[in-house]
Amino acid sequence: MARRRKWRHRIVLLLTLAMVAGGIYTAVAFVQRSEVLITERCTAVGAGSAELATDQAANAGLISAVAVRRGLPARAASIALATAMQESKLRNIGHGDQAGPDSRGLFQQRPTQGWGTTEQVMDPYHASNAFYDALVKVAGYETLDITVAAQRVQRSAYPDAYAQHEAMARAFAASLTGQTAADLDCTLRDPDTAGDTAATQERLSEDFGVLPASTEGNTLVLDAEGTQAWAVAHWAVANAKALSITEVQTDGQSWTRQARNGWQSAEAPAGQVRVTVAEAPKA
Repeated sequence: MARRRKWRHRIVLLLTLAMVAGGIYTAVAFVQRSEVLITERCTAVGAGSAELATDQAANAGLISAVAVRRGLPARAASIALATAMQESKLRNIGHGDQAGPDSRGLFQQRPTQGWGTTEQVMDPYHASNAFYDALVKVAGYETLDITVAAQRVQRSAYPDAYAQHEAMARAFAASLTGQTAADLDCTLRDPDTAGDTAATQERLSEDFGVLPASTEGNTLVLDAEGTQAWAVAHWAVANAKALSITEVQTDGQSWTRQARNGWQSAEAPAGQVRVTVAEAPKA
């Protein structure tokens, strides 16, 4: 009888362990599939590794695209990103602080100090250009420490504060100016609205200038190569949430929103960037 009880105890234990293991597997599978539990974020590993929220990454994409459009080096974008992160957390905020109550926008520029009207400094494109206009007047900014160059533009009461954002700025600037390939990834939930190739092309043209483009169904095909192609491709990934972008392809690599596994090898032609937007969700 004692031996039978031992066997029964062992069988019960084994069944219990099997049920626990099955429960853990089911829970892990649920977490992996659950849209609600996905933490949306963007990661750049171009020069180190850093993360931003999706809205911050989109603003970083605009700031970097303006540098590319102007023919400025990636260093300029790094300085601009570190500055905007310190001044506004890379968000286009409509208020200032005690030191500068009229400060506004990505760079907290003050209309009373000649940066433009309140409406202008709240326009991210104008604000980025205004920052670069001032930066290029700083002699030798390309070789200065990021925090030193930023301070000579901003003249902040906290001149050393920009240094804490240098790692993030370098990583995202390297990716978003196309200096590095296939290394900006955004983890996103499935889109809940359809994308629009015309709206995507308009936004891209506002940031980079007009690029030759055509449309194939719900895919925008842009002519670009080399660093410009990767700048555009990474910009598209950084803006994937807002523009309902589901796939980006260029130069033998593909980023797919639903796969959530970063850039992968694909039959993607060089000299083109293919940006696919979501179709209307099924009822």
